[in-house]
Amino acid sequence: MTPHGPTGAPDDGHSGAVARPSGAPDDGIGAVARHSGAPDDGIDAIAWDTLRHAYGSAADVPGQLRALYRPEDSLTAADELLMNVHHQGGTVFSSAVAALPFVVRAAADPEVTARTTLLELIACLAHEGNRAEERWIAPGWAEAWDLAVPVLLPVLHDASPRIRAVVVEALSEAWGRADETLAALWTRWSLESVPEVRDRIVEAAGELAGHADPERAGTVRRLWELTEPGPSAALRLRAVEALRTADPGGDDPRYARVVTEVLDGGDLGGRPLTRTIGLLGEDRAARVALTGRLLGNADASVRREALEAAAEELGRWRSAVPALLPTVAAHLDDPEPDNRLFAVRVLGMCGAAARPWADRLAGMLDDEGEPYLPAQDHALWALTRIGDARCAAPLARRLAGKRPGFSHFGIHSSGWWTHDLGLRETLAPLAAHAGVLLPPLRARLSASRSADETRALCQVLTDWGPAAAPALPELCALLKTAGAVWAADALVAIGPEAAAVVDRARLRALIDTPPEGQEAFAPRSLALAYGRLTGDREPALALFLPHKDTLLGRDGAVTVLGELGAASTPYTGWVRELLHRYPTGRLPLRAGEALWRITGRADEVVPVLVGAIEPFARGGARPSVTETVRLLAGIGPAAHPAVPVLRAFLDADERPVEHGSWRSVPDDDALCDAARAALLAIGVDSSRPH
Repeated sequence: MTPHGPTGAPDDGHSGAVARPSGAPDDGIGAVARHSGAPDDGIDAIAWDTLRHAYGSAADVPGQLRALYRPEDSLTAADELLMNVHHQGGTVFSSAVAALPFVVRAAADPEVTARTTLLELIACLAHEGNRAEERWIAPGWAEAWDLAVPVLLPVLHDASPRIRAVVVEALSEAWGRADETLAALWTRWSLESVPEVRDRIVEAAGELAGHADPERAGTVRRLWELTEPGPSAALRLRAVEALRTADPGGDDPRYARVVTEVLDGGDLGGRPLTRTIGLLGEDRAARVALTGRLLGNADASVRREALEAAAEELGRWRSAVPALLPTVAAHLDDPEPDNRLFAVRVLGMCGAAARPWADRLAGMLDDEGEPYLPAQDHALWALTRIGDARCAAPLARRLAGKRPGFSHFGIHSSGWWTHDLGLRETLAPLAAHAGVLLPPLRARLSASRSADETRALCQVLTDWGPAAAPALPELCALLKTAGAVWAADALVAIGPEAAAVVDRARLRALIDTPPEGQEAFAPRSLALAYGRLTGDREPALALFLPHKDTLLGRDGAVTVLGELGAASTPYTGWVRELLHRYPTGRLPLRAGEALWRITGRADEVVPVLVGAIEPFARGGARPSVTETVRLLAGIGPAAHPAVPVLRAFLDADERPVEHGSWRSVPDDDALCDAARAALLAIGVDSSRPH
């Protein structure tokens, strides 16, 4: 919600007097907007110490409000109000309700230095007031905001373009006065010459049109007029975006015409291509066709953006793979190195679907086949995703060298930036090639002096499970170092072979005396590992059970009780209550698994687990959903009620996982693999195409 002022606007937000043009509305409040000077004694009539902001009592707010009128203190006071009264959003504090009239008065006063920040604060508060849950909005906010809007309307005619732009953003939230505000915005439109302010007016019109009555039809008509040839490309696209906001469920075929015309003209006005293609909404055929055309553009930068648009489509729709992946693969020979890198990354993201291009990817593993080293790194990763054995020997050489080419961290942020790939996500699928990879990996683990590298290598061994058994000497040695907690997880994954050789006394002592700096998390992890390796779960019970009703202790307690099975019968009621109290997330998974292991009864567990994952058949599934599906596979035939939702996961075209990053397809692959395994375990044919 933070506005960015037009080019050339004053940096301090200070502007001249409000210019009231002919025809501008005058409802008697202009005198308030033009008033200069400190606020009146109305501030002292409020019991601020009884009100709250993000840091507690609002007793400091009166001083900040008065400081707004002192030029030397104004900007600091406005920043403090923004931090205290709005903070990070999600709520409207009682202090915001009381402060709003004074903040609005100061924002409308041309003598106040910090007007831009104050208008940003107003916009942020109004945004939260329209969208936050009602329980997080202090009483009186709606009424206070309704009274504030008329005071802000004259500021649309301020002499400063920056002020005009920011006040338009604030007024876009005036849903309760949508008609009045739209009329004022279109009055300003006829006078406005600054492109950035005009852009803001179009955006605001889209926000307000859906809440308007008499002004709605006229606003929609004006927006459609702006989509026609004549206005700038950026303004035409902004008008389409506004129309979509005004009618979010509509998919007018004219949108595709406008977007195609603009893209054919080659001028996006600085807008990202993915955002522009996104204006086509649910018209998947148009999006795929347009993306495919743009992938063949002569401009390398357009091709780069088109590759990102293709990644967006492929990460969301399974049906986009046959339509777009061959065109993306053609860019393995793009003359621009970063475009080759991006094409490799998209192929790797798509995993097994990229198998037809495995030979080409294998040819990119050396300088002769691909001189751009980051593209080589990605080609290796892509082959691991495909499951091609030709990745193993080059990866072994990388592990034995100074530059593995992979990060010690896996990055989970959204977006399509080509950050370094994680060592764990690259090596995790390669347990079948442990014979080739373990010698250099073990040597690297022994020589590691980096906690981050040690953790990453141990995580790879954990993922490999029993195949990592030759690394037992290195893992056992790590129990005497700061890497003990990650080594213990790998030892558990290796299983009985590790349990036979682990130093139990050392592992037990670590629970009470964890490595320095790891006191907050290591004891819990080590206690679980100790129980799994030795069968002695008393240390874990002693650690978790006293805190079983706290956020940190609850998950651990449920896990340990489940691992104990029937011996945990005295806690059945508590576990059952958790299962039914928390309907989604990881807790139903943990509690459901524990209750099943304790009682052996699937009849009360399966319906809850199915209920926990069923909403995600429509999208947004997280890893805990996939873990729950794996648990249903473990339950077997008694999990038959899950068949419809498992089928839904497999039959969907829109991937039922979170979209917008490289992990969308791998996460979808993992969910589908788990669903097929569960159907097989239940005794249902999982081979039906989807």
